[in-house]
Amino acid sequence: MKILVINAGSSSLKYQLFDMENEKVIAKGNCEKIGLKEPIISYKHDGQSQTFPGAKDHTEAVEKVLAILTNPESGVIKDLREIEAIGHRLVSGGWVYSESQLITSALLKQVEKFNELAPLHNPANICGINACKKVLPKVPQVAIFDTAFHATMPEKAYTYAIDHKDTEKFHIRKYGFHGSSHRFITLETAKILKKKLDKTNLVICHLGNGSSITAVKNGQSVDTTMGFSPLPGVVMGTRSGDIDPTVVQYLCKKKNMNIDEAINYLNKQCGLLGVSGVSSDQRELLAAVEKGNEKAKLALEMLAYSVKKAVGSYLAVLNGADALVFTGGIGENGWETREMVAGELENLGVILDKKKNQNFVRGQVQEISAKKSKVKILIVPTDEELMMARDTKKIVSEMKK
Repeated sequence: MKILVINAGSSSLKYQLFDMENEKVIAKGNCEKIGLKEPIISYKHDGQSQTFPGAKDHTEAVEKVLAILTNPESGVIKDLREIEAIGHRLVSGGWVYSESQLITSALLKQVEKFNELAPLHNPANICGINACKKVLPKVPQVAIFDTAFHATMPEKAYTYAIDHKDTEKFHIRKYGFHGSSHRFITLETAKILKKKLDKTNLVICHLGNGSSITAVKNGQSVDTTMGFSPLPGVVMGTRSGDIDPTVVQYLCKKKNMNIDEAINYLNKQCGLLGVSGVSSDQRELLAAVEKGNEKAKLALEMLAYSVKKAVGSYLAVLNGADALVFTGGIGENGWETREMVAGELENLGVILDKKKNQNFVRGQVQEISAKKSKVKILIVPTDEELMMARDTKKIVSEMKK
């Protein structure tokens, strides 16, 4: 079964084509700057990379991707009928969906109600779905929700301490995000540890431009640092993470911003970028630190400190864990951040082997804990797209029975 996985943004559309017989990526790429100046489509297959002219909208982006995939000279499939299903990332499934679902008209109507919960993501995700429905109307499509994995959180973890009437009327609660990644890491780590899934307890650090820490008890999410939106939690690339709500009010008064402008500010101008004044990219910040930039150093220290606090609190929630797992762009590749996070946690049973940590091999599963560490420390590369493809295959296969 060949499955196309789509992750649509407001001006982008990432795609991967999987052969699910062996779970291999046949081709992948990204439609960038959709509807903007100089749009471009990247395309990778068989170790080769190409670029093509971009698209004016998402429908054209899908059309062009399919044309590229079936191109007689550089394509990887002969006919569009080889694509048996399409899996779509949807950031929010709200309070309704706790697992991936076959996309129907009824589901789309319901999901549109969640746009106000994820205004930066869900409308774009739906745009990608509609584009695929228009171009390939007979191909079954599946929605994979970022929030679904966290639907197992207990009420005490997901409920905010506000008037319960408002909680119930407006569905205000912690939803959590990065669910496909945390779920993939949970399943993979259980295999690595040779433990049954329902006996696996983890603290997972998904660290990238967007970051979230999740506590997994008996294979299920019981708490996570992101909340009602992806804004709260640890310090991120351009997001502030946790902040006193009255700071928003204060900023609105001082900078003459309305509430929407203030939230946009906290989402796009803060975090590592805001503190450093240099970049949201850890690599560029490390380079700046080497040149003596104190603000860049502070930004990285704040990131690691916020993650360390989350790790410590989740080890307390779980009463210990089998493993502390690092994943995501920074989690997998940033040994400096891992050292700042996992160092000096000996009293919690977490002891890092600094040499193993520094001598890691990119893209590989590795244990970087010391022999006497009670909690294993692991680097496990994530694969959200593969998790999405697996869900899509499962649902479509069941539908065909």
